Amino acid sequence: MKKVFEVNHHGNHILIENYWINGEKLYVNGELQDENLGLALRGDLKGKLEDSSEIKVTIGGFFTVNCKIFLENRLIFSS
Repeated sequence: MKKVFEVNHHGNHILIENYWINGEKLYVNGELQDENLGLALRGDLKGKLEDSSEIKVTIGGFFTVNCKIFLENRLIFSS
């Protein structure tokens, strides 16, 4: 099962793919910036925008997958 989370923030496209068994991937403007491989109940991903702003993603759950995206320690997306 694949779950996708997307957000556009000030012209930047942030995409997170969760593959349940195969892990998670973080893409920023089409570039793969971080990935976790394997099965986990919670994962953390990190990346950067072109202006060097830091992105942190927490993703996980047992029955449903929840995702939170932080930009410079400010929450910009939550599912």
